[in-house]
Amino acid sequence: MQMALPTKPHTNRYVFPFKGGQYVSKPHTRISSNVSKKVRPCSIRSSAIATPSSDQTATVSRRSGNYEPSVWDFNFIQSLNSTYTGECYAKQASELKQQVDGMLQEGAMEQVDQLELIDNLQNLGIAPHFQDKIKQILESIYQSNYGATHKPKQMKDLHATALEFRLLRQHGFHIPQEIFDCFKNEKGDFKASLGEDTKGLLQLYEASFLLTEGESSLEQAREFTTNLLQENLNNIDDDNLSLLVHRALELPRHCMLLRANVRWFLDAYGRRPDMNPTLFELAKLDFNIYQANVQQELKHISSWWKETGLAEKLPFSRDRVVESYFWTTGIEPLEQGHERLLSTKIIMLETVLDDIFDVYATPEELQLFYDVIQRWDLESIEKLPIYMQIYFVALNNTVNEIAYHILKQQGVVIIPHLRKSWMDLCEAYMKEAVWYNNGVKPSLKEYLENAWISVGVPTFLYQVYFLVTNPIEKEATKYLDEYHDIIRWSSMIARLADDVATAGDELERGDVPKSVQCYMNETSASDEEAREAMRLLIWEAWKKLNKYRISSSCPFPEVFIQNVVNLARVGQSIYQYGDGYGYQHFETKNKDRMMSMLFDPVA
Repeated sequence: MQMALPTKPHTNRYVFPFKGGQYVSKPHTRISSNVSKKVRPCSIRSSAIATPSSDQTATVSRRSGNYEPSVWDFNFIQSLNSTYTGECYAKQASELKQQVDGMLQEGAMEQVDQLELIDNLQNLGIAPHFQDKIKQILESIYQSNYGATHKPKQMKDLHATALEFRLLRQHGFHIPQEIFDCFKNEKGDFKASLGEDTKGLLQLYEASFLLTEGESSLEQAREFTTNLLQENLNNIDDDNLSLLVHRALELPRHCMLLRANVRWFLDAYGRRPDMNPTLFELAKLDFNIYQANVQQELKHISSWWKETGLAEKLPFSRDRVVESYFWTTGIEPLEQGHERLLSTKIIMLETVLDDIFDVYATPEELQLFYDVIQRWDLESIEKLPIYMQIYFVALNNTVNEIAYHILKQQGVVIIPHLRKSWMDLCEAYMKEAVWYNNGVKPSLKEYLENAWISVGVPTFLYQVYFLVTNPIEKEATKYLDEYHDIIRWSSMIARLADDVATAGDELERGDVPKSVQCYMNETSASDEEAREAMRLLIWEAWKKLNKYRISSSCPFPEVFIQNVVNLARVGQSIYQYGDGYGYQHFETKNKDRMMSMLFDPVA
């Protein structure tokens, strides 16, 4: 089945006039002619809630998301107290880093051993401490094996070849897929004898997920290895290898946010018979120090959240301090703690805005709210209900805080850019509100053309660019304004992962059909068939994202590109086992992962 994703982002500014109790859409919104224009009442699981406006109190019937209170409340977060903030631990970590740095000395070991050491450093979360040395080693390997003066080399085993391919391509080196041709037979198929090499198959499986569009050999490798690993899943004698295969089949490493999975790899590495004690001790200590810093940041952000009063004054919205912070754990470099805090504020404000549009506001309120934000008109907020006034002032304050931070650092005024990103998000939310209130069922293409914006990732990444990039380039901001394709495909991955996990819940509380339902409406597919089709679209989006990740024509710096890719990984991780953001009470795997990552130290 061939499915096409939308090829261009929407750039038109839509206006949604509200007349006579109805939204009236402009012709180019392509509202289906056979759908009634009468607004459906917003009363799904509704209750009468008194909502004060600027000059009166009105009782209206509103929807409810029925969100549970936060699993981790203010008192819990403020009670966190790790001992690993002490100077003695930092000194111990520094000494261990020196020992590991010595292991990375070029020429100290065979190439495959160097690659395996680098792979272990990445899995254990300590590679950033040795990034310069790692790049130096990989550059040397690349020049030796693929550079202009390289000499023909003997064929290596599958494990070594695939590991080399994965690490080099991961770090931006262009390695041709033809490197795997020596493992094929005369018919062009991968040799059946490779099925006996589970370790090699696993590496080839992991490597295949770095393919780009048109790389048929890597696509063939992915299908070949997936089938064989699944067939042999219960027949792997090596317990450690079996654990790695199970984990990889759940989510390959390229699509996984490693920071969120370090704890799992730590436990797995500790059970290996070839475990390096120095590496293991550094990884455990580094994890606990990182976690201690995380807890200090969570204390700060939870205090800010309480001071805004948004959880108290807008109780219909999701109160998700920890989950919002989890979205920002992909922000790199790791030492940018203040930037991570500002990024968390963005996620939290996006969540409230989403709930205003999706769950709580009436159509009349939304039109007023939309108009105020599109003009960014502080003088007109008195026309809004009190809860919208509180939100808009909090949003404006945060935009100004981020802009002031960048102005101090780089002398660049970015307020117009930040406001634009929020205006675009509101435009996407408003379009979905029009669909919902007019009973419109969009096509899959129409839905995705809007939904990759409404998921909030472009708005988030737009602002992250300014937080992690120095210097800010005028040319790059032009591509930001247009939402360059690398941003779009990262966002598409997060949107589709979200839809696969949450579409049923969102329809139940009253929301526009998501991609799963759009596909079912168009093709008469079952729910599971539609979800599988969306998983295929996620895979297609990863191919496109991979292309731009290593493209020399990508206009953004490497640090921002890494954050763009990480946001796709966060999206897949948080929705891997269901809705790990809105309904984490019922998703114990997501909750346990956050507990082990953020709160439980390694013994």
